Formats: sequence, structure tokens, C-alpha cells
Amino acid sequence: MTATLKSLIVQAGPRALKHLREHGLRPQDIDIVPGAAGGPKGLGLARLDEHIFADWLPKGFAQRTQPIDLIGSSIGAWRFAAVCRGHTPEETRSTLRAFAKAYSEQNYPRKVDADFITAYARDLIDNLFKGFETELLSHPNYRLNVLVVRGKGILRHEARGRSHAGFMMAAFANAVGRPHLRHFLDRTWFHAGPAGGIASQGNWDRFHTDHIALSPDNFGDALIASGSIPLVLRGVTQIAGAPGGTYWDGGIIDYHLHLPYPRSSGLVLYPHFTDCIVPGWLDKALPWRKASGAWLDNVILVSPSRDYLDRLPMKKLPDRNDFKRYVDDYDARLKYWRFAMDESERLAEEFRALCESPALIEKIRTL
Repeated sequence: MTATLKSLIVQAGPRALKHLREHGLRPQDIDIVPGAAGGPKGLGLARLDEHIFADWLPKGFAQRTQPIDLIGSSIGAWRFAAVCRGHTPEETRSTLRAFAKAYSEQNYPRKVDADFITAYARDLIDNLFKGFETELLSHPNYRLNVLVVRGKGILRHEARGRSHAGFMMAAFANAVGRPHLRHFLDRTWFHAGPAGGIASQGNWDRFHTDHIALSPDNFGDALIASGSIPLVLRGVTQIAGAPGGTYWDGGIIDYHLHLPYPRSSGLVLYPHFTDCIVPGWLDKALPWRKASGAWLDNVILVSPSRDYLDRLPMKKLPDRNDFKRYVDDYDARLKYWRFAMDESERLAEEFRALCESPALIEKIRTL
């Protein structure tokens, strides 16, 4: 068994670290799994996802009384919808692979507009989930939570020029201070089943949050809205059961999902693309805007190491810029992305070792 972690960086908040050193990493102790926005980066965790959701977490189902909250924005929500479509380990692995295949095989012409990309994304979502909504929203062991933002003021309605100006103003306001973003956007938290978990305990930050139950009538719209990157895809309007307005990518507010996790008595297992948590998408260009503090107390952050990334083509996970980088060579992009997905088996292997080795637990860094 490996005595070191080469492919993974594992960090834990103080409460999580104490628990791990006393009890080890056990599936029955996990109450929440977050899934960040990040587009194709999610493919870089493909085999790790399969191991966690199809093999490891199910080992603890018999010892649980409540479902595990899967909380995602953008591709995080899409990954977790695929998880919830499977009701056996074999189905879970199959649906995750079907999602990764469909997402990786996106193919766009050189000149493409928001209407084309939006229609493509809706077809992708419908092909994966249409007809399965009731089943995945009533999963006995996982509870799907989808984060979306709703425009307000200048961003309430989408319009050429107006939306560009609105998001430029929002970016400036956010640069001055993240709380100022609330003047342009509200958070909408769509949840399967009755409201529960950390989201059901009132407000926790400066953003107004609406809590809306997911249903077969609004599932598709909520999922596509969560990944509707402003000015790339069209915003979504008239979501059943939700307030009026235009809905956009949940990652604008909740990019890496810096949430009040200690409201849960259990642990948070966070398989992530990177070794830090950036609160909002507009904070990416602000290097000082990194999450820290008490909200990370019970979080276990698992991410690829620099050594792992250096062995990938271009020394990075797949990302959205690859669509432009390989615009005239679809086959090369697909080969690269498939390699990155298959290579993530190394992440899964080290995660298995971590769960079985007290020596590796001792090597976890403080988050």
C-alpha cells in the first residue's frame, strides 16, 4: 500500500481532521458532498466520482437515517443529477459514464451563438434525464440540491447590451466587495424532497435566498439554468414554482460553494478540481478572495496534486478554453479529455488507500 499521497492533496478543517485521526475516513460520517462549477474540469474527476458514489458511500447507507446532501452548481449539479439517476452501484457508475461521455462529446462549429449552445445543452440534459425526474428526485440515499442565481434590477430581464452592461456593473461591484453583488443577483436553492440540511436553517450571508422544491415540472429548467453562463447561454425564465425573472449559472455566487457547512453535525467530503475554495465566479481574478474560517471546520477537501497534473496533456485538467483551443480539431480535444477521464483512476486508487491507511490519514494537511 502506498505510504504517500502523490496524486491527491487532502486537506481537512480542524473538526474534520480530529475526527479522521480518531475514526479514519468512513462513508457513514459524510453528510454533504459539494460539487463546484467549473465546466469541463468536472471530467477530470470522472473515475474518482465513480468510486465515491458507486462504491464507497453506499457502504455507509445502512448506518444512515438521512440522505446525503449533494449540493452543486453548474457542472457540479449536472454530475450529481447523474448520481441520483442510479439506484444501484452499477446504475450509478453507468449514469456517471453516460454523463461524462455526452458532456465530453459536445461538438460546436467555429461560429456559434448563445441560442445554438443553449439548444445543444437542453438536448444533452433531456437525453440524460427526461423521463427519470421523479425517480432521481426521490432517491433514498442522495438528496439533490441545485444552486442557481436570479437576476434583479438591470439583470432581471435578458436583453442585448443591457445584460452585458449589467454583468460588467456586477463584476465591478463584486471587486469592491462580494456583498455588493447582492444588488444584482439573488441565490435560488432548488432541492429534492422537503427542505432539509444546512439550507433549511435560515439565511447565512448577505444574499437573499429562495428555497424551491424540485419537481418534474422544473427539474430540467433548474438544471440548465444552473449551467447557463451569462452571455454564453441564454438565461432561463418562467421556472415552475420559482419567482419571476431570469435565471443564470449558480457559480456566479456559489462558484466553489463556500457554505455554512458546520451547521451539519457530520462531515463534508469535497472532491474538487483545485486545492482552494474560491467563493464566487467573479472572484477568480481576485487572488486574495479565497475561502477560510469556521465554515471549513468539518470539510475534507480532496483535489489533484501538481504532480498528478504534470502528467496530463497540457499539465492541467480539461477546461472551457479547450473548445476554442481545439476548435478545428475535435478529435484531438476528445482524445485529450478521454485521457484525463481515464487517468483519474489514479485519484480513485489513492482515495481507496487513504480510507484504508491510518498512516496516510496522518499526512492530511490542515485546511
